[in-house]
Formats: sequence, C-alpha cells, structure tokens
Amino acid sequence: MAKYVAAIDQGTTSTRCMIFDHSGQVVAVDQREHEQIFPRAGWVEHDPEEIWRNTRQVCAGALANGDLVDADIAAVGITNQRETTVVWDRKTGEPVYNAIVWQDTRTNRIIEQLGALGGGQERYRSVTGLPLATYFAGPKVKWILDNVDGARERAEAGDLMLGTMDSWVLWNATGGVEGGLHLTDATNASRTLLMNLDTLSWDPEIAAEMGIPLSMLPEIRSSSEVYGHFRERGALAGLPIAGILGDQQAATFGQACLRPGEAKNTYGTGNFLLLNTGTEKVMSRNGLLTTVCYKIGDADTVYALEGSIAVTGSLVQWLRDNLGMIGSAAEIERLASGVEDNGGAYFVPAFSGLFAPYWRADARGAIVGLTRYVNKGHLARAVLEATAFQSREVIDAMNADSGVELTSLKVDGGMVVNELLMQFQADILGVPVIRPVVNETTALGAAYAAGLAVGFWGSEDEIRQNWAQDKQWDPELDEKSREKHYTSWKKAVTKTFDWVDEED
Repeated sequence: MAKYVAAIDQGTTSTRCMIFDHSGQVVAVDQREHEQIFPRAGWVEHDPEEIWRNTRQVCAGALANGDLVDADIAAVGITNQRETTVVWDRKTGEPVYNAIVWQDTRTNRIIEQLGALGGGQERYRSVTGLPLATYFAGPKVKWILDNVDGARERAEAGDLMLGTMDSWVLWNATGGVEGGLHLTDATNASRTLLMNLDTLSWDPEIAAEMGIPLSMLPEIRSSSEVYGHFRERGALAGLPIAGILGDQQAATFGQACLRPGEAKNTYGTGNFLLLNTGTEKVMSRNGLLTTVCYKIGDADTVYALEGSIAVTGSLVQWLRDNLGMIGSAAEIERLASGVEDNGGAYFVPAFSGLFAPYWRADARGAIVGLTRYVNKGHLARAVLEATAFQSREVIDAMNADSGVELTSLKVDGGMVVNELLMQFQADILGVPVIRPVVNETTALGAAYAAGLAVGFWGSEDEIRQNWAQDKQWDPELDEKSREKHYTSWKKAVTKTFDWVDEED
C-alpha cells in the first residue's frame, strides 16, 4: 500500500524531489542545481533540457535516499518557478531557445509598445489581474517569436508549444514526443498576462495583440486532479501526476492558508507574499497582483492578492558569488551579527527593476548612506534588512487593499532559518513572525494537491491539522525607531529610479 506522496519542485536555482508522509513530514529528498545563464545585463536564462535531466535524476535520487520503490508512492505533484517560459518543438521536443527566467528584463521595450496601444501599465489588468511588466510569461514568448530565426513561422504552422516550467516538466514526464500532455493549471496560467481571471480561459484578443498563436498554448486545468501518468521508463514509472501549483501558490497551500484573510510570505530567490481572498477577486489599487490562489478539482476558484519581490535570497547569493564576501549563504548571519545595526547603509537590490508595489523596470540596484564607518558587517546586515524592508512595503500595500491589518505573518522558504532576519522582520513589521515545522512548504503544497486528488488526504481539514508552529519572533523595536528605519529605506528606494534610459 502506498504510504507517501512525491513532489517535484522545479525552482529558480535548483530542482528537487521531496517525498512526504501522511503527516506532512519529509521522508526523503534529492536536489540538483542548474546553471544560471546571463548573456547580457538584465537577461537571465536556463537550459530547459538540463532542467529535465535534473528532474529525472532527483526523482530517482529521492527514492534511493528514502530506500523506497515506486509502489510506495500514491501520487506525484509538480510545483515550479512560475513565469519562467520555454518554447519547444512539438515534433522533436527541442526548445527553440533557452527558457527566459521570470527575473529577465529584456521585454521592457515590448511592454512599452503594448502599453502605448492604450491604458499603459493597466492595459490588461481588468482581465488578467496583472500590470504590464517584464515579469510575466506572455511578453517573453513574443520576444522569442520575434527574435529567434524561423520561430514565428513555425509557431503559425502549429509546430511550436509554449509553457511555464510545469508544462515543460509535465509534457516530458508523460511521454514528450510520444504522447506527452500539454497542460498547465490555473495558478500558472494566471501568471502569463494571457488568461482571463473570471473564466480561467485564454484571452484570444490579448494573445493576438502579442502575436501568440492559440495553438501554442497548453490546456488549463485545475490544481488538483489526475492529469496523466509518468512514462513507463525511469523513476516514478506509471504513477499518477495529480497536482500542479505555481511555487508561491503551492507554499500558500502548504502553509494551510486556506481561509480568506490568511497570508504567508516565502523567502527564497525572491519574496512572495500571498493573501487568500477566498472566491472574491480583489483588484489592487496599491501595486499588488490579483492572481489565482488555487482551484481544487471542481470546487470554486480561490483567489489571492500577491506582492512579488524580485531579489531577496538571490542578493545573498550575489554577495557570495559576485563579491566573494562570504563563502556560503549561511555565513551572512554570523557576519551581520558582528555589528549592532546597518551603520546607516541601505541596500536596494533593484537588479531586475523593482516589482511590487512600484513596478519600475527603469530602476537598478543601489547602496546608499555609505561612510568610512561602514564595514562588511554593516553591508551584510543591510543585505538582510533589504528583504525585511521590501516585505514591509508589500504588507503595507496589502493592508490598504484588503482593509484588514495583518496581525501575524507565517513565513517559509530557505531564508527563514536566518534568525537575525526573522527578528528584524518582526521588528520592522511590528507583528509576530511565525515559522512552521516544515519550512519548505512549496513542495509540501504540491504534494497536498496531488494527494487530495487521489484520496491520500481526505479533506483540507486534514491539511490544516498537519500544520505546526516551530518558532515565533515577537517585535522588540519601539515604534519610533521602527518608523525612522523605514523612512530611511523609503528614501533609499527613490535613489534607484530612472537609472535605465530608453535607449538602454
């Protein structure tokens, strides 16, 4: 009898397979990083074929690490970096270009051209819930069709397929050129700028404006149903693939934020705060995104407000890899703990422009407030504080949009093991910050979606019962100091604006 559920977590920097038991505890895991490709300033790419190879390897590795066989697994879920986009040939299975990553800013000129048709940044918001921004998948597809030799002709002939990374993994996992399924779920589709939020269907007018043939698009399904089965060769052979959720929606589900008003913040490559708004679609007035939170089978669609921050954990990675100030990500807490404060230095990591609540593609990173007093400890602290300050800005916008003041914040993701950061997050928010026992709730959410579809978990109530608190940080900073720090941060952010000229 199957005792476990597996989840493939295809993230921005790595791919993992995690296996969970009925209580939501991790039984086994395997993980492989993939190359980050930077062809030009502002361009970020991945090799889709490397990612698929890694996916196959981690599925086999997780089974081996847990001393398990396929028969031990009831179902498989998929979660993924959402807006990262790949276009491939339906006959050969070969990508026509590298996957363009969600952080990539090359589509800024396309965004400006679409906005000039009328409505500017708000052109598609009433239909899609999203502003016009380089973040989303649709303009990335347009760039590939416009710039890769022969791609548009092949697309119009019906030879090309497109998808976010869930679609790429699912198509390959279910057979690829030998009958692979071309599907996505509503959470991923809602990140393309191409889906109608009310009907959960592709909008033909928007697709036409972007020059994207509808034949390229995957079928949109719910987040929890049996889509198909793993191909018969390799690990997980024949097992049902029964859940798909974009990574941040998966983390929301894994955190059991299943009632309206419940929110979580994921600290990963970037930060993503989602507030469950129930079956009501709340349109933002303060720079947030309206998105699908999840859709379980035939049940009503659940929506969310989201604040997306491009650079948080990747800033620590940059400090390690580009500057060599630390040897590992874990070292930053020790370095930052060697000073009492940031020494007056603020680091605004607008490497890919600024996402919520500003949506400024013209912004670039800046370190401000430097004096001779500032040392590497102060800079390390400024790096960590940047994550907390950006989260505060998003939460302020969310409070304004929802009309409900956040009273505590559930957190997850790789950075939440950093206790200095978690304490400062509580200090700058003025509310408790709560970490669950299972930090990596992204994979857990995908496992829950798959397990619900096959009856491994009987209801959402069982998921709520699995959630358990590990640690809570309460605010220690007085309100006057809190607001002084925050005011300085807001001033620092303004120094990043208007850096990129149109000709750039």
